[in-house]
Amino acid sequence: MVDDGLAWLSATELVRAYAGGDLSPVEVHRAVQRRIAELEPTVNAFWQRDAVESERAAQQSEARWRAGEPLGPIDGVPITLKENVARAGVPMPAGNAGVTPVVPDRNAPITDRVLESGAVVLGSTVMPDWGMLSSGVSSLHGITRSPLDPRLTTGGSSSGAGAAAAGGFGPLHVGTDIGGSIRLPGTWLGLATLKPSDGRVPIDVPYLGRVAGPMARTVDDLALLMSVIAQPDPRDWASLPPAEIDWDTSGFEPRSVRVGLLLDAGCGMPVDPEVRAVVERAAGALGDAGAEVVPSNRG
Repeated sequence: MVDDGLAWLSATELVRAYAGGDLSPVEVHRAVQRRIAELEPTVNAFWQRDAVESERAAQQSEARWRAGEPLGPIDGVPITLKENVARAGVPMPAGNAGVTPVVPDRNAPITDRVLESGAVVLGSTVMPDWGMLSSGVSSLHGITRSPLDPRLTTGGSSSGAGAAAAGGFGPLHVGTDIGGSIRLPGTWLGLATLKPSDGRVPIDVPYLGRVAGPMARTVDDLALLMSVIAQPDPRDWASLPPAEIDWDTSGFEPRSVRVGLLLDAGCGMPVDPEVRAVVERAAGALGDAGAEVVPSNRG
């Protein structure tokens, strides 16, 4: 398999390959780093990254897999974290050039969960100022561009995470969302994303209304990452009680769901006809598969 192909494998594919001895976390990490080196000068997804440290983490994961002792379900899988997800010692400027960044002295719960599971953290991804812009433009970081078309931005505020996912910078990425900061890059970049229920993924410091969630290229990878980060943590007093959730996606049956179809939000600019057509085709595909599609009273 060519190196570029390794960078595009899903997390579920990587874990199966590691378990079978067909791939090493080290060769995957190096393929991803080559992909980053190729695109990052244009894409601008990262705020902080340390390829030497992540290489060391990949080597440690390789040793664990060889010994048959992985730490968890994403051991050896490359992952990025949005810059407002604390990593001890890594400044958190929130995309703003006019502040002295807070330097956390401890990890956020999400960071601890992914490290405890053996993931290879590639670095922290950028965001626009305070997470308040949906464009992927930051006074500190500049413009984060779409790997699909560098003339375009990624959407925000999880702009760097979206660019990393769409650009092949590993399969797993963590963003945060209040009013669309995971979902906007997801739709702009053709990703699989999830804004979990408030409190399902503990964050630190608790921030009512903000949630953290997975961004990836496959739904299976979203489920895999949720199984790791949706664990209780006492640092978030707003988190939900522990719950036994089956994150398996293999049994999904479209005939069992109702799908809301909203073609016009009723405010803002008119809906682009191409966008409307794509949404209608998606709704039609779900309906053909047996889902109950319920149009809204708008549009």
